[in-house]
Amino acid sequence: METSNDSMLTEFVLVGLSDHPQLQKVLFVLVLCTYLMILLGNGVLISVVIYDVHLHKPMYFFLCNLSFLDIFYTSSSVPLILGSFLKGRKRVSFPECMVQMFFSFAMGATECVLLGMMALDRFLAICYPLRYPVIVSKATYVPMAVGCWAAGFVDSLVQTSLAVQLPFCTNNVIHHFECEILAILKLACADISTNVISMAGSNFLFLAVPLLVIAISYVFIVTTILRIPSAEGKQKAFSTCSAHLTVVIIFYGTILFMYAKPKSNDTAVAGHQSLTEALISFFYGMVTPMLNPLIYSLRNKDVKAAVQNMLRGKSLIKHI
Repeated sequence: METSNDSMLTEFVLVGLSDHPQLQKVLFVLVLCTYLMILLGNGVLISVVIYDVHLHKPMYFFLCNLSFLDIFYTSSSVPLILGSFLKGRKRVSFPECMVQMFFSFAMGATECVLLGMMALDRFLAICYPLRYPVIVSKATYVPMAVGCWAAGFVDSLVQTSLAVQLPFCTNNVIHHFECEILAILKLACADISTNVISMAGSNFLFLAVPLLVIAISYVFIVTTILRIPSAEGKQKAFSTCSAHLTVVIIFYGTILFMYAKPKSNDTAVAGHQSLTEALISFFYGMVTPMLNPLIYSLRNKDVKAAVQNMLRGKSLIKHI
């Protein structure tokens, strides 16, 4: 194992599922096909939002940002994942690992904040429909989206900077598909209490706070919808936020299941990623970004109509 000095490694080794060689071949094809579907689904959704003037609204602007996030997030990790499946044990340089970890963490943090902003947008649209166009104007929702991206990148910069400063002595084997920050921190041969405290603060700001905003927003949304006298009005109001709620449940449900469940003693001792954990990680990293455009397109009449119009070549872009 080559090192640049006595305490710093120059490379890491991604183990992935090298203990299951037959499964790796299946997952390679599955990940590649899923990634292509992510590019296609989110690419189509972005194109439709830009193409159709009727979708030039705050909700679809945030949705467009979500699709960009899903593309960037998967693109930052898929090359390493596919490489680990092909080679069994994928060697990755220290700088390359840190860069991949930075972008993956930034995209994840940004998505958490963005989902919170989207819930706030739905709250204002349903609870204050008459004032909504004034409150959520272009001068408001564009800075909101920019703030989500900026917050995610700043948080990732802090966490990555703290991780880079740690010494890594002898163990360079990462039991994961990619350079995941928690897996890397376990390899440090120094006190990581500062990193743990920083990660706890990050989890509070980027997981707990957005989730609290989402929960409070939907309490008011449901209360407002129940006050609508007609069943048709209730269904129409709920349909505008059902897709977002579905995405939130899948996104946060997977995260909480990954990080909140107790680790088994056997896994902790062996240090290997179990098959169940690997599949959960795959679902969070690949399946969720693939499902997002499907959920929004299948449950949204405006998006489905816009896709049909685009396929028919009916241009709806507003010319200035």
